[in-house]
Formats: sequence, structure tokens, C-alpha cells
Amino acid sequence: MNKTEQVLAHLDAGFPAAQARWMDWLRIPSISAQPAHAPDCRRAAEHVRAELESLGFTATLRETAGHPAVVAHHPGPGGNAPHLLYYGHYDVQPADPVELWTHPPFEPTEVDGPHGKRVYARGAVDDKGQVSMWLTAFRAWVEQAGTLPCRVSVVIEGEEETGSVNFKPFVVANRDELRADACIISDTGMWDIDTPAISASLRGMTYMEVTLKAASRDLHSGMYGGSALNPINALTRALGQLKDDQGRIQVPGFYDGVQDIAAGKANQWASLGFDESRYLGDIGLSVPSGEAGRGPLERLWARPTADICGIWGGYTGPGTKTVIAAEASAKVSFRLVPGQDPDAVAEGFKAFMAARVPADAKLEFTLFGASPGLEMATDSPFMRAAQAALAEEYGKPAVLIGCGGSIPVVDTIRNELGMDCVLMGFGLDDDQVHSPNEKFEVRCFHQGARSHARLLGKLGGG
Repeated sequence: MNKTEQVLAHLDAGFPAAQARWMDWLRIPSISAQPAHAPDCRRAAEHVRAELESLGFTATLRETAGHPAVVAHHPGPGGNAPHLLYYGHYDVQPADPVELWTHPPFEPTEVDGPHGKRVYARGAVDDKGQVSMWLTAFRAWVEQAGTLPCRVSVVIEGEEETGSVNFKPFVVANRDELRADACIISDTGMWDIDTPAISASLRGMTYMEVTLKAASRDLHSGMYGGSALNPINALTRALGQLKDDQGRIQVPGFYDGVQDIAAGKANQWASLGFDESRYLGDIGLSVPSGEAGRGPLERLWARPTADICGIWGGYTGPGTKTVIAAEASAKVSFRLVPGQDPDAVAEGFKAFMAARVPADAKLEFTLFGASPGLEMATDSPFMRAAQAALAEEYGKPAVLIGCGGSIPVVDTIRNELGMDCVLMGFGLDDDQVHSPNEKFEVRCFHQGARSHARLLGKLGGG
């Protein structure tokens, strides 16, 4: 039995204790978006700092302009072992609407499911569960082998769920301390519970709010209707033209830089046998939406999108109020693919709206975030080691998939620290991330921890 196999046996024997540590962390309601939970965010940071310190890391809480970050370092065995940076986040989404949860969101509950036990809690998978996997792997190595097989640094932030607004300045200020050979991130998913995956591409995003203002005050619709500009009508009319009847986005210059996927990638994705009917059926839908003439995975992973994420104005309370509102607003997100310029998309959206509103309309825009789509290097020794570790754990090759979501920190790490990221995640499509009843399969947690232990062994010669 080699060293890695000994570590895996030790991990398996100690897995109930690993689950208990994970659940203790889940009980802390570290909701970064709500100021009332700022003390809980600090408590969650201190919790993971203490765990890292117990594993032989030099671990500290670092103040930012928002919630604190945790930074930790382990020297590993010395010599020429690679230096890895692990990134994660301890903050979670709000639990609202709480009444839709079948179990209290911050009292983790283990129940039986079709794949064995699963744990329901806010943060179960995103991201406390996935961070806890590699913490479990660290513990197994330290307790069984006396050290980690690689030099390891860790950064865990507390504002990922609110856009990581203070993470980039923090990275810039601590550039020299955080540099490593590669960054390992578990905040993505598998293909299915039996098939491991590495995310090889991410969509970026431009997220904006637009407000259309007209009259100086709300107006009586009987006295002014038919004469005064209605901002809600004007805003919805303009936003309704974002796409044509083929699903093509009409923002000027929007497709500049967008490339069709290579034939080899298209064939690989086709071989995955994605069932879009089942995918939509699970959420109560049946008819695909998006660009005509594009395959389902291409639309989800490799084509840009435009979506109205929220819209409001006027009276929305019970009963009636015959009012023409003075203003109306909407939030609009654009998911972007490699080659698109996020700032150019923002300017294009401003031009699109300006060309479609009446003369009396006054437009105001707020840009909440702009990050590019990214392609990961698939031929690095770290990526090959991750593929090998997953293949050994699952008995089949890991598939290289795209990710329709955005992880802006990956762009920050690449640009500011000069390293590529390995996105090795273990979530499933039905984990209900950001929704009520978020869960994580215990099997995914266990095999994820074993996969991280294998990865450390491969990179450190274990």
C-alpha cells in the first residue's frame, strides 16, 4: 500500500468526524449580503482559520473593506514539491424565502435520497461543502503522513456571493504572498453523480441596472394617460427588443469576438448524451429557449445570453392604484464567452436603450460587474494530475465540460497572480444552489475529499 492509499484509508476511517466538522460550519449563518450577519461572517472565518491552524498551517484573519478573508500557509515537505493555492469562500446566499425550506436552512439535516444520504443546509455545497472536502483531504494527509505532500497556501474570502468586490484589491495588495504554481478551486460541478468533470471554460458576465425616468412625479392615469410618457411602457418596449425571433441578441457589437466552438469540442460534447428534455422537465419546462440552430450544450456553455433578471415600477401592492409611475427600472445580465469585451457590451447596451426610448425619457445606468469569459489551460501538469486523480477515484475518465456560470475570481487569479486554475468540482444539477433546500450528496462529499487527497499525492509524488 503506497502513501496515498494509506491516506485514503485514514480518510475513510475518519469520515464521520469530517462530516461533523462540515455540519458545525454549516450552522453559522454567514450571509454576506445582510449587514445583520456580519458577526456571523467573522465567526465563520474564524472557524475555518482555527481548523487550518489545527492542521499545522500558519493561518490568519485578514481585514478587507468588507468581510475578512482567511489566509493560511503550510510548508509541506520542503524540496521541490509544487506550491498550490486553494481558493474558496465561506459566505452563503440568504435563505429567503425561508418558508419554502423543508428543513431549517442553518440546521444541517441528513436525509435519505436516491444516491444515499444527503445533507440539506444553506452552503451545503456552495461553498462550505466543497471547501470542507479539501480540508478533509488536508487532515488525512497531515494525520497519516505527518505533513502535506505539497507546499499549500489557502485563501478563503467572505464576499463571493456579493460579487467579490473587495477580493481583487486584496489579491493585488497581497500578490507576492499568494503567488503559487497553480490554483485549485472546487466551486463547480460534475457531469453526473457517477461521472467526474473538470470545468474547462467559464462564461463571463456584464450585469447592469437601467432606470428610465419621465415625469417629475407619479401621475393620475385618468388625467394624464394618453398624453404623458409611461416609463414602464417605454422600458418594457425597449427591453422586449433585446432578442429577435431567432434568439439573436440585438445589442450593437454584441457578437464581436465570439467564435464557433471547434469541431473536436462539439463532438466531445455531443458524445455526453445530454438530454435537454429531461433537463427542462426537471424544472417544469418543455420548450428550449435561446439561439435557433445551436445545440443545447453549446447554448449553455459557449454562447452568450441576455436576460432580464428583475423589473419594477409603479404600484405593486394589493388592490388598485391608477398611477403612471415617474420611473421604472430593470436589472439585466449578459453572460459572455471568451472573445467578448465586457465593457464594450455595457456600452453597447447603453446605445441599444438610447436608440429605443422616446425623447422625454431619461436613462440612468449602474454597472454592477464586468468579467470576461475564460478558457482554462488543459495541457498543464496540474490539469493532467487532476484528470488522473479523478479517473482513479471514479474508474472512468473525467470529462472536460463548460460552465455556464461565472467565477470572476478566476480572472483575478489569472491576471493578478499569473497562474491557471483547476476547476475540480463535485456539485450536481439538482443541488438547488442559491435556492431553498440546497443540498449536497454525502457520496459527492466523500469522493470529492478522496479525489483531493489523490490529487495532492500525485502532485507531491505520494
